[in-house]
Amino acid sequence: MRKVVEKREIYFSPGGENRRLHLYLPQGYEEGRERLPVLYMFDGHNLFSDRDATYGKSLGLGDFLDAWCKRMIVVGIECSMDDYTRVHEYCPFDIHSGIYGDIAGRGEETMRFIVEELKPFIDSRYPTFPFREATAIAGYSMGGMLALYGVLRHNRYFSKAAVISPSVLPAMDAFRREIDRDALSADTRVFMSWGTNEYGPMDAQIERSLFELERRMQQKGASTYMYRHEGGQHNEASWEKQLPVWMRFLWF
Repeated sequence: MRKVVEKREIYFSPGGENRRLHLYLPQGYEEGRERLPVLYMFDGHNLFSDRDATYGKSLGLGDFLDAWCKRMIVVGIECSMDDYTRVHEYCPFDIHSGIYGDIAGRGEETMRFIVEELKPFIDSRYPTFPFREATAIAGYSMGGMLALYGVLRHNRYFSKAAVISPSVLPAMDAFRREIDRDALSADTRVFMSWGTNEYGPMDAQIERSLFELERRMQQKGASTYMYRHEGGQHNEASWEKQLPVWMRFLWF
């Protein structure tokens, strides 16, 4: 018997519409009194099934967890299928840049939905450990940007974050201010990664920027893991290869 990937609708209040959740529930989760840690992830439709994935290739997260040693629940939150809306909902800051243009960031609204509405919903219906030490957040690309913001601004809810190929360049000043203003618990763990074949000439600049953010978070007491993915591209096939690295760092 394998895991269950359950799909259910939830009202996404920042967007005023229903969104689909993709929930990974390990074998036998409904039996006994076992409590499980929870990982919240963005772009939920790209996590488990190639049939659901935007570009026909998922992250393969369900297959990975089926064979992995730690049992957990994963809550995949489907994004807007409109790329323009997705960028605004995943960006936590107002940004004016040549890369993305003008963005009126609604990422804080998305995060408040997660911590004030979605997390209580999950904790009330599934056998979770609700406290922060057993709660993580993860995402890639724009979702990686929001995962980083989430573990900083909402550190009392999340003790761990996987920040995969994050789109941080246009928001560096904002992230500097965010790290300076936020208190981080000493048990906070942040994984950050980038591929060497993602953006061409900008790859080196992204690498320098992530190391700067790492230094700033370490000064606030967080533990970090930086992963330079040689030949890594900006897609699910590359990000799937990083799963064993960041899952091990966050949970062990």
